[in-house]
Amino acid sequence: MTTRRVYLASALAAMMLSGSVVAPVQAAAPQDPIAVLSTYIGEWSGSGVLEGGKEPEPFKCRLSIDKGNQAKINYAGRCTLVNMNLSVSGTIAFDTATKTYQAVMSSNAGFTGVAVGKQTGDNIVFDLQEKQTDRSGNAVRIGSHITLMAQTSITIDFQVEFNNSGNVLTATVPFSK
Repeated sequence: MTTRRVYLASALAAMMLSGSVVAPVQAAAPQDPIAVLSTYIGEWSGSGVLEGGKEPEPFKCRLSIDKGNQAKINYAGRCTLVNMNLSVSGTIAFDTATKTYQAVMSSNAGFTGVAVGKQTGDNIVFDLQEKQTDRSGNAVRIGSHITLMAQTSITIDFQVEFNNSGNVLTATVPFSK
């Protein structure tokens, strides 16, 4: 895989998963977290433009969210960019002990982890800042803000900085059903 494709795969993986471990953010328990998660079940799609490379790169994403076992939802996503596909999958659940949402994730680009989110009003928000290593062993700083908005849309904003080159890639992807 060329360096450019590794960068693009890393950036898309960061956007779709934000595959990192963050400190839990405390939140008041929603009335029924299982019902809240269930409202996101369905087929979602979105598109965006990856900025910061040699030229802007448009891409499209799909995301399927299904009911999981017990009080969980499962998701599987795919983004397509320049003859390349990125796949992600995982589970989101509400942890009653910490009163936070927990998303377990993995991708075909080598990023895995747990993201912790909180409910603010009708939205569930995941804010992430993490350092990881891509499949080529390069240090990567990942910043992501994922918002599940009032059961009607999902927005992902992300930034990836490749520490060895200083390149920074950014994108915003609004998803709708």
